[in-house]
This record gives sequence, C-alpha cells and structure tokens, in this order.
Amino acid sequence: MTPLSVLDLAPVPAGGTARDAVRDVLDLARRAEAAGYHRYWLAEHHLSPGVASAAPQVLIGAVAAATSRIRVGSGAVQTGHWTPLAIVEQFGTLDALHPGRIDLGVGRSGQKRQEAAGRAAAPPRPAREATFVDGLLIPTPYDTSRAARSPRLLLQDSLLRQAGARAPRFPDAIDEVTALLDGTLQRDGVDAHANPGEGASLALWILGSSGGESARVAGERGLPFAANYHVAPASVLEAVDAYRAAFRPSAALEEPYVLVSADVVAAPTEAEARELASPYALWVHSIRAGDGAIPFPTPEQAAAHEWRPEDLDLVADRVETQFVGTPEAVVAGLETLRRVTGADELLLTTITHDHADRVRSFELIAEAWTRSSERTSANAPGAG
Repeated sequence: MTPLSVLDLAPVPAGGTARDAVRDVLDLARRAEAAGYHRYWLAEHHLSPGVASAAPQVLIGAVAAATSRIRVGSGAVQTGHWTPLAIVEQFGTLDALHPGRIDLGVGRSGQKRQEAAGRAAAPPRPAREATFVDGLLIPTPYDTSRAARSPRLLLQDSLLRQAGARAPRFPDAIDEVTALLDGTLQRDGVDAHANPGEGASLALWILGSSGGESARVAGERGLPFAANYHVAPASVLEAVDAYRAAFRPSAALEEPYVLVSADVVAAPTEAEARELASPYALWVHSIRAGDGAIPFPTPEQAAAHEWRPEDLDLVADRVETQFVGTPEAVVAGLETLRRVTGADELLLTTITHDHADRVRSFELIAEAWTRSSERTSANAPGAG
C-alpha cells in the first residue's frame, strides 16, 4: 500500500490563536499516528497571522515527544533562512532525542524568492493552457510577479537574514549539510564536526516545486524528493521528471523515491466537504497577494466575500486541484495523482476552520485509502 503522510502548517482559524493552533498540531499528530499515517511534517512560514509553523524545529520536537512511532520532520526548513551548520545542529539535537524518527526536509525558499523578484521586471511568458494528463489536472501556471513585489515578503527576507548576509548556493548548502552529517567537512585545513549532528540517523530530503535546481540537486545526489502538487500543481510533472532524469544511486537510495503533496478535504457528504473547503480560495489569495496567510475564515465569511475576476484568476490553479468530497471521491483523486506522477508516497495537507473537521478528514481518508488498497490487492492477478 502506498504510504500516506501529513503536512501540517499549524493553521490558525479566524477567532483562534497561535496557542490554539500549536495545541491542535499535537492532537492531530497523535490522531494521525493512530490512523496509520507514515510521517508527519511541519512547514516553515513567517509573518503569517493564519499560520503558526514559524519554528518547525521546535514543533518537530514537541510532535515527536507526543507520539511514539510516526516519523516527524520538516516540510521544509529553508536554506535561505539558516546556515547549514545551524540546520545540522538543530536536527542533530532532534535525532539525539528521538533517534531514527526524524526527517530533515530542505527547501530553497529564500533563494527562490530572490530569483522571483528578479523575474518580476522581465516580460511575462505566455501562459500555458490547462490540460488533463491521464485524468490529472495540470492547470495554467499562476503569475508569481505580484507576490515577488510584496513589501511584506521583502520585509520578511530582511528580518530573516543578518545585514549583508548571503545564502549559499543551494547545491553548496546541501553538500555542506551532507558533509557535516558525514563528518567530512574541512575548510582551510581545519575539520568541522557538528555535535550533535555528525553521524545522526536523519533522513535527508529535498523539496521542490518545479523541474529546476531542487529536483536536479536531489537527483544528482541520490536523495528522496518531495514534489509540491498542492503549491505548484502546474509544474509537478516537470519536477518529478527532472528528478528522475537526474537521479544517480547513492548510499541513501538505489532508486528514485518520490513523494507528492496534495491538498484535500473529506467529509461524509460532498456538500459538507465543499462547504468546509469553501474558505480555501480566500486563504490562498491572501498568500499569493503577498499579504501573508490570513486566519482561516469560516464558510460564512467566505460566502460573504465579493470576488474580482483577477483575484479569482490568482487562485484558480490551487482551487481547481484541491481534492474535495466524500472519502471515496478524494481517494479516487489521490489514486490518479499517484498513478500519473508515479509517486511512492503521498503527503496530504488539509485546512478547515474547525479543528475537529480537519481531524475527521484525515481519519476518513486513511480508512478509505486502506479499503481501496485492500480491494486493489484482492483483485490483482494471482490474488487469493
């Protein structure tokens, strides 16, 4: 059975607090472990009123302490915000506390935003038409230039870096993380040994949203790769294809290993699921407009919002690729995503205004996924 895992942003609902959101993370993690999810990842976001996962390293430690078996990690810690040594020491400490259960998922958000800001002044590229690939929607890419010019993101970048500091090139950062974990880093004739960190039993992952540098680095270094259908659905196939094309066997992996994310909401009826998911567009808009994620609205607040056509265009790809409905309908969509991308594992993220609805969605999907997998096994040639 293809494993299912959880990506949690520690969402803050309208009327709620960050304290509520963090407590909800621990509750969902316990319930996800009981439901059979394979791993539980925490995202890194900053200056967002509606997201409390600003310090995933801290949350990872709390989640690992509150659970006993499920793998726990970052989805992803950003190399634009931390030095390789800081990352290795932080996650080495987590591994010392919870050996064999910690995933170090790494992304390049800081560098990526700088590149996007540079492209904002360039003439826009012609939009690619939406298409279906064997039943999976690959939507028209959205224009990133608006978010790249956001004063909030510029402020965020300045607050997350020391004055005059420059993030290393992403391949160099990954090589330095690997060397520190292996105990082979040397500079100017001096050995550097991270303690804790060196020799830690961490699983190193690369996360990416396109067929660019992240996918290539993951493949060339033989690391597992997580592709973001829930963030950048238009480029998910490019991402997984680029990773597999670049893959070289390593001590970590003999063959490529691909995890693909998806945004999902399940409920006993389609009507209820769609109502629970109805604030999603408004929430995504707040992010893509560069304002930072707002506290997740209620369905009533979402229904009262008046949309402009250009704002709907900004969120269309995310809304259209969210899997929403009964557990069976969501599982059918996930099966299509798995088949078309060739995913070895799926990473699910769900946000609803009420925490109980979010927990129920994950539990319903886990149950339906198990039933679907059992039927598939029973109907396989030679079964029985």
